Amino acid sequence: MTTVLKAGALILCLWMMSSRAVAAPDAFEGKSTVITGAEDLVATNFSALAGMRLGLITNQTGLVQGRHLADLIHDAGAVELAAVFAPEHGFRGKVEAGEKVRDGRDPRTGVTVHSLYGSTRKPTQRMLRGVDALVFDVQDIGARFYTYISTMGLAMQAAAEAGIPFVVLDRPNPLGGTYVSGFMLEPARTSFVGQYPIPIVHGLTVAELAIMIKTEKWLKGLQDLDLRIGKMVGWKRVMRWPQTSQPWVWTSPNIPTFRSALVYPGIGVLGETQLVNEGRGTDEPFTRFGAPWLDNTGMVRQLNSLSLPGVTFEATRYRPRSIPNVAKNPLFVGQMIKGVQINVTNVATYQPLEVGIHALALVMAQARQKGITRLVKNRPMFYAISGTKRLYKMLMTGASGSAIVNTWKADVAAFQQKSRAYYLYD
Repeated sequence: MTTVLKAGALILCLWMMSSRAVAAPDAFEGKSTVITGAEDLVATNFSALAGMRLGLITNQTGLVQGRHLADLIHDAGAVELAAVFAPEHGFRGKVEAGEKVRDGRDPRTGVTVHSLYGSTRKPTQRMLRGVDALVFDVQDIGARFYTYISTMGLAMQAAAEAGIPFVVLDRPNPLGGTYVSGFMLEPARTSFVGQYPIPIVHGLTVAELAIMIKTEKWLKGLQDLDLRIGKMVGWKRVMRWPQTSQPWVWTSPNIPTFRSALVYPGIGVLGETQLVNEGRGTDEPFTRFGAPWLDNTGMVRQLNSLSLPGVTFEATRYRPRSIPNVAKNPLFVGQMIKGVQINVTNVATYQPLEVGIHALALVMAQARQKGITRLVKNRPMFYAISGTKRLYKMLMTGASGSAIVNTWKADVAAFQQKSRAYYLYD
């Protein structure tokens, strides 16, 4: 089934997997059943890839009705599982953030697992021997600095170099497809935690982003890539995760729940200052933040006075602990922390990045009052996560959260206008 997508002046032809297995709902009201690209592929008995030896880029999120796609491919007669490629956190997702992932062999299927977060972050041509197509099936969370989308782009390059198709099995953006926010990535800040000139929260699915990467030539050598998309059925841009009826599978050790994923874009930026603990070492990372020195009651009062949509804040205390393979040495481990709990009251209206930026500006102000002089411990990483030096400079001059948020609005509006050409869903 062939679809023609107009992207500016360029006509991009994509081979699309059929979605005849399950009927999609005609309208969105409350919850709706969303069928992922992987679910549709399995329901059609892998007919779109019949006879191919597949290299599968995936992790613990690559499930279809509770079973891993790698196991289903291995057990199917129509296709062959030739290799598995593991992004950050590993094939089964048990490696802590930043820790190298090792090559190995999957005991269930007997297939070699190649690490894409170790000595190499891009499949080598040796790894791709005997592979007829690379398949990407990883649940992303919609934030630029979450590394799975960087892995996807580098794997697209490897597929192009090998002359094999690259197949993206689409999954929902948990933050939805209408919320876009944050500084655009500046070219000088390009890294593995920021590979593309997009806002911090981009509002695209991984398939839409793959099309945009190829068409906009954000990476070299993709002009002849055979890019194939396994579309979802039933997903609407207004949906955030709870409305998809899909079960949440922890996307990384510190994103165990949708609640953590929802607040992550903003509190993740706050945590990069290393002034406060961002909930690592607790059962609900990113849903709280604090430090032994913080005036949490004053912070709560200031945050609540902003009347930010979909959220309230309350003072709390907690003690981060060491959690193997999750948060081995979180900031302020073993110390009692005066914290701020983030209580999301309306998932649909909550703006995670704006909340994080307001909290960040207030934390910086308190730190200055307390005589803390080193306000960002690792500036290069803070620049990389922010995608710019502008955030740091504004914080150093005492800019308010509102002033910071206003600086990116025009760029975000321009990006949204441009990215509409790549939408696969209404």
